[in-house]
Amino acid sequence: MEVFEAVRTVLAVRSYQDRPVPDDVVRRIVEAGQLTGSSMNMQPWRFVVVLHRDTLRRLGELARSGPYIAGAPLAIVIAVEKASKFGVSDASRAIQSMVLTAWADGVGSNWAGFGGLDAIGKLVGLPAEFDALAVIPFGYPASDVGRGKKKRKPLGEVAHRERFGQPFE
Repeated sequence: MEVFEAVRTVLAVRSYQDRPVPDDVVRRIVEAGQLTGSSMNMQPWRFVVVLHRDTLRRLGELARSGPYIAGAPLAIVIAVEKASKFGVSDASRAIQSMVLTAWADGVGSNWAGFGGLDAIGKLVGLPAEFDALAVIPFGYPASDVGRGKKKRKPLGEVAHRERFGQPFE
């Protein structure tokens, strides 16, 4: 799948098949994060790959916006260096790289977190100099999620040329 096609068709997946994601696909997902560019090449992220069912269940309990994590065959906890000025934006770029790489291999995901992140950091043993930013569950979608059927505002409404208010199209 080409990059634009992955961007065009990717959707949030919150329900997963009871089927493991092969090790080579997991490795490619993690490598996509690792290879992502970062401000001043600081690479302020760390990725904790979680496969153990009990830990996935606990992540689902702790992440307020992601109880569905418990049903995924794997999740990746993304951590950022507390001292990094651009850690959140850099790690967010890495997350998008992982999500799109997974999608290109038929693996769905969704950004979860937004609450319970301190406890999640403790659960996966993050050192004091790191904060948990997000938990991304990954797995094969349990159903057809409607690839390419995104509801988006028209391009002319969100894009401008030279100055805000000047039509892009």
